[in-house]
Amino acid sequence: MNTDTVSGGISFWYARDGLAAPREPLPGDSTADVCIVGGGYTGLWTAYYLKKTAPFLNITVLEAAFCGYGASGRNGGWLYNGIAGRDRYARLHGHDAAVRLQRAMNDTVDEVIRIAAAERIEADVHQGGVLEIARTPAQAARLRTFHDIEITYGEKDRVLRGARETAERVRVNGAVASSWSPHGARLHPVKLVKGLAAAVEALGVTIHESSPVTEIRPKHAVTPYGTVRAPYILRCTEGFTATLKGQRRTWLPMNSSMIATEPLPDAVWDTIGWHGRETLGDLAHAYVYAQRTADGRIALGGRGVPYRYGSRTDHDGSTAPATVRALREMLVRLFPTTAGVRIDHAWSGVLGVPRDWCATVTLDRATGLGWAGGYVGSGVATANLAARTLRDLIQRDSGQTTGDTELTTLPWVNHRVRKWEPEPLRWLGVRGMYAAYRGADHRESRARTAETDPVARLADRIAGRH
Repeated sequence: MNTDTVSGGISFWYARDGLAAPREPLPGDSTADVCIVGGGYTGLWTAYYLKKTAPFLNITVLEAAFCGYGASGRNGGWLYNGIAGRDRYARLHGHDAAVRLQRAMNDTVDEVIRIAAAERIEADVHQGGVLEIARTPAQAARLRTFHDIEITYGEKDRVLRGARETAERVRVNGAVASSWSPHGARLHPVKLVKGLAAAVEALGVTIHESSPVTEIRPKHAVTPYGTVRAPYILRCTEGFTATLKGQRRTWLPMNSSMIATEPLPDAVWDTIGWHGRETLGDLAHAYVYAQRTADGRIALGGRGVPYRYGSRTDHDGSTAPATVRALREMLVRLFPTTAGVRIDHAWSGVLGVPRDWCATVTLDRATGLGWAGGYVGSGVATANLAARTLRDLIQRDSGQTTGDTELTTLPWVNHRVRKWEPEPLRWLGVRGMYAAYRGADHRESRARTAETDPVARLADRIAGRH
């Protein structure tokens, strides 16, 4: 790792934009109509929509560190229409139900952009769509299958491109094909989460930071400083869910790491293109994701150390030098002219992974406990849809509305899944899965055949991803 590279410090996004002024911790026992645990996108969007719809509600948000400390302040800035578990929901509830879920996600991209503009949140949003690329024959075969499947879910505006057309958009070394969707945008995640927190407070929502919740039970959210009692307690903790009492095996905190380059000179951008500023991903098994930032950098991420024993999380985003080197090597493989550029920042964070890899939103009408998450890395947009769904579920349950809404009948609502295996099986399984994926990518790059590596197929089945 370059000695000038900053590691951790939460994320590059905070290094550039700074921390918001700290908010006061919970001063003692209190009451609310709704208590939201977690001050990331899911919790803040839920507070926003509830308060906008029912201004009389007394809403309290409890955040362990500060708003946006977790995945909401460390992600790759992909606002896009992907949702974890859609194909499984199609099998469980029928294709039409999954199409409705996908259409809701397509609309959610526009909804986030609309609200950001309405609330005057300057989050460096550029709606250039999402470009998925293939660099090997096996990836190209998966890309074509992926493209065709997306069309069956209603994405008629998706475009398949060959090598030459892909290079006209962005010149990725070795790219043989790509699939582009208009339902995506690049953004600055910290500017969004800070602006959203300010908008929520302006509506009259109470936010307490440095107030870690240690236990959630019906009508109670327990912290070291006091307990908030409320008819509805909503768990919006994503990758940090395992820190709560009794939730160690609910969602696995999967680690993802990122690097950000120095601002690239025009001469380098001339060799790359990328003038449409699409968010950029690939069809590798151990995939990468990237964006061209508003200030002319490349921010690129992928799996480093995928999981820490006992569902532990990193310390303020600190990242191992070996992970930084691996991400830099991937950057140079994709864009060879970046070989001499400086890596300014490296950071890590965790995302929530359910055992069946399906995002969910739930409200238990008997207990008033609700939760949303398990986004598996697609949370920037999905958190907004989850929040609006939680709003509708609470309004129905409390009698503010009657009957279901379009959102409360989506197939991910009230989905239940078994817990992850105990240790050491959890650690062995996840580490083995990603070792298998990395090996499969290596073999596919050398075999030059269109067949997906059989070890990767086996890893998918064991992991429960398909």
